Amino acid sequence: MPLVPAKTELEFTLLWIVATCGGFLMSLCLIEIVEKPEDIGVIQASIGGLMVALPQGLILRHSISAVKWILSTLLAWIAISAIGIGAIGWIVIPNSEFFASIILSGAIYGAIGGFGIGFAQWLAIRQPFPWAWQWILVSSASWAIAIPVGSIVGSILHYLTRLFLGEVAGLAITWLMVAILTGINAYRLFR
Repeated sequence: MPLVPAKTELEFTLLWIVATCGGFLMSLCLIEIVEKPEDIGVIQASIGGLMVALPQGLILRHSISAVKWILSTLLAWIAISAIGIGAIGWIVIPNSEFFASIILSGAIYGAIGGFGIGFAQWLAIRQPFPWAWQWILVSSASWAIAIPVGSIVGSILHYLTRLFLGEVAGLAITWLMVAILTGINAYRLFR
């Protein structure tokens, strides 16, 4: 069965981007963006993960169980928060004068968090798709790329404007990049 009936790769990817970024934006109504991982608790991570997983689950419901996708994603965000990484999509990477430090810490936290999210989501998608294990790598790589890029953009915008909104814009860019990278790969892996 196709991932989304009658959808091209571009249509699916755009829908995935809107769902993922829309879920992130909705979560901003309920969760405060913070500067330290320990400032995000399990409850905030649960709310944020749920806001993103719900629209994604609706998109994937033609191929996999939306309930499994939502629960696995929710559990991943809870686990990431519980082990001390925090909810990586709602944390501003600490300001540093060295871009190399921002890139390295963002890539490490992104890869670890993305691996956790990808592994949990793999549990929901592994049965109907034999190559679903690749999703773990896609998620890890997507977050490892997106967090440093979003952090650099956010740091530059914060430096230029002296406003915290610059860093929030960096997080939005992070989510946009994650949505694009995972959307393209979700279509290719699970159609």
